[in-house]
Amino acid sequence: MKKSLVTLGVLAVAALALSGCTDSGADPASTATSTGDAGDAGELTKVRVAALPIAETGALWAAIDEGIFEEHGLEIEVVPSQGGANAIPALLSGDIQFAIGQPFGPIRADQQDLGVVIVGNYANSLPDETDVNAVVALGDSGIMRPADLAGKKVSVNTIGAAGDLTIRKAVQDDGGDPSTIEFVEVAFPDVPAQLEAGTMDAAWAPDPFRAMIVGDGGVSVVQPYQATIPGLSVLTNITTQTLMDEDPDLVTAYSEAMAEALDWAAGNEDAVRAAIATNLDIPEEAAAGITLPTFTWDLAGAGIEDLGALAVEFAYIEAEPDYDRLLQQQ
Repeated sequence: MKKSLVTLGVLAVAALALSGCTDSGADPASTATSTGDAGDAGELTKVRVAALPIAETGALWAAIDEGIFEEHGLEIEVVPSQGGANAIPALLSGDIQFAIGQPFGPIRADQQDLGVVIVGNYANSLPDETDVNAVVALGDSGIMRPADLAGKKVSVNTIGAAGDLTIRKAVQDDGGDPSTIEFVEVAFPDVPAQLEAGTMDAAWAPDPFRAMIVGDGGVSVVQPYQATIPGLSVLTNITTQTLMDEDPDLVTAYSEAMAEALDWAAGNEDAVRAAIATNLDIPEEAAAGITLPTFTWDLAGAGIEDLGALAVEFAYIEAEPDYDRLLQQQ
């Protein structure tokens, strides 16, 4: 078990390193964002989009291969990121034009009046049955239910976001004391190896890492989204008010392309799974077993307002954001 988990984790990390994507700290001047007006025949506008190296990004990879973005005059460069919050500085600097990330980063950014806007959804978690992420532990950990996480060290990809917030709520609802959990920040591809090394007791992980660990005898302790806000948005599309004001044609082209891409991905799971296998360098058999989210551009029913209310309840933020400013469905 140990060998297989570590090996698959290393492969995933290698996939990230070999993805050919530059880091978000690249010189903006070296990444021309426009080679022509979006939609002009024969010319493509280069767009940098931050995305996590997880299964949900399969929809983006597959849609790029399908040529959907090119049809809208866009050349997409996928920039690896660790989470929506981590991508925001790159958005604000103009290093990237869009980010696909959890909605909590933009919620915090709105509190600081940073001008970050959610222009569309990307994927929702599943309201029942096996979800797209879970808190997992090794089979011999003795951790079986949410309350068992009290007093334990649990990893999330970004501390102070939807992962640890919903875990705290789930533990509290199960009778545990969420204040005793020690959260640590671990990138998703590193989770299998870190669990095996014993540096933490449990981990919040999406697919393919959730499936790797559970498939090798691990325990799915709790699906925190289902336990707190069923169907909560996993990822959203984020940009800045500045870009919307200065280049509305680009935002429109990207929004129309992404809406079409997500609709196409929802009806072409085989292509999405093939893209996951290729880009995360995992066996096709493993990709076939991954739980896919609900791909949708529509923010209605994404649960973002519920997430904001929960954040206030647990004192993550002092007040809910200005949703009219934050959520600008394109």
